[in-house]
Amino acid sequence: MLLYILLTVLLFIIIYLLFVPISLYINTARNQYFLKIKGLAKGSIVEDELEVIKIHLKVMFFNFEFYPLKTINFSGKHKIEKKSTEKKRLTTNSLKKGVRVLKSFKIKQLQAEIDSGDCIFNSKLYPVFALLNFYKGTHLNINFEGKNNVLLSIENRPIRIIKSFINN
Repeated sequence: MLLYILLTVLLFIIIYLLFVPISLYINTARNQYFLKIKGLAKGSIVEDELEVIKIHLKVMFFNFEFYPLKTINFSGKHKIEKKSTEKKRLTTNSLKKGVRVLKSFKIKQLQAEIDSGDCIFNSKLYPVFALLNFYKGTHLNINFEGKNNVLLSIENRPIRIIKSFINN
């Protein structure tokens, strides 16, 4: 009986992990950049006075911070491996799979406020951005004031990524 309970709990955990949303949020106006697995973990990039960036991880009930740009010194000698001279080439199958994986992502929110610095080029971009604003969740704007901001929120689920690899 205990074995059946453990197997059903394990099955529910696997199903939850397949359907849990994974969100990427980028907001350059507020300097917020994070990747979030809803209910499990959140990793955000934070400014730091000592180093350039610091990564703050919140996993369940634990908080971790580390500096990814610090060099790690290992004791002992490093072995240098020979590089193979064969070059891997991209096939059409791998490109198609990459496009299918990209299509599985859903853009929840996209806002951009852009100034290229050239008023003529800005005026040429204005009709293009006006046409792109018809999509749901997008708000693209050209300004002539020197402001450049992007807000991007993307969401995906692991089951959609797996389906994009399996389906033709």
